[in-house]
Amino acid sequence: MELTSSAFQPGGDIPVKYTCDGKNINPPLTISNVPAAAKSLVLIMDDPDVPKRLRADGMWDHWIVFNIPPTLQVIQEGQAPKGTCGIGTSHNLSYYGPCPPDREHRYFFKLYALDTGLELATGATKQQVEASMSSHVLAKAELMGRYQRM
Repeated sequence: MELTSSAFQPGGDIPVKYTCDGKNINPPLTISNVPAAAKSLVLIMDDPDVPKRLRADGMWDHWIVFNIPPTLQVIQEGQAPKGTCGIGTSHNLSYYGPCPPDREHRYFFKLYALDTGLELATGATKQQVEASMSSHVLAKAELMGRYQRM
């Protein structure tokens, strides 16, 4: 399974447009090679580089969507995929772009193919989603981008 973006290369810089300093909209994402047995997809975007003084765990959850149809191939720029929205660290139920307070941060877009749908309600946390899907992951793809405010 693969997750790519036409907006930035793996490990490359995320354009300002997709951050809190720009339009704060999600970048376009392309999904390929989803296992035929997949029943749903999960998309999680997080930042593991948060200063410990702000978050003891050093993690910021930017975007969580689960129960995405496994047939989805493209997430359009500025449009959430069909699915159920989880809640991010900023209490957001939609995309919240990179906005590092101190230096360059890494942002991980993680895509999971599951052998089931998740019986969770809108507003589930990343921890709830990860616990619910833990024994159901068929494949995982990851796309990492970087951003530093000027």
